Amino acid sequence: MNSYYSFYPDKAYFRELIRPWKLATFSIAMALLFYGALNYHISDWDVGITIIMGCLTYLMAPWSVYIILSALRYRPKLWYVHIVCALLVGLFVVDWVYMLYHNLMGNQTLRDANFYASTPLYYMAGAFWLYRGSVKEFIGNFKKIN
Repeated sequence: MNSYYSFYPDKAYFRELIRPWKLATFSIAMALLFYGALNYHISDWDVGITIIMGCLTYLMAPWSVYIILSALRYRPKLWYVHIVCALLVGLFVVDWVYMLYHNLMGNQTLRDANFYASTPLYYMAGAFWLYRGSVKEFIGNFKKIN
């Protein structure tokens, strides 16, 4: 993580989203979600919500995790507001988008089940995609730990 803290995503954040390993893992995750949407026949899991929640998770989850961790570490002015904002973004992606989409589509919702399944996945994905660097750099950093 950078030694400086910024609440707003910068150019480096958006450059990270096009790293090959991140795009590859996002593609694998989306393929698994599409498989589930097409084969499990769960009333609130379809291709539309897969695309919306999957893409928003890829775009926003690393930011949410970064803000929470950095606000706790650096304690900028109003750091707790930053954390609340990051949690609200997560809630937006995990729950509010879900409810809006399914209400518009007229689908049955399993709101509690979705919330309990999607919330940890959102933050785990954010932690996974938070690393700023290539796979080679990650391996080098990991070797330095030992």
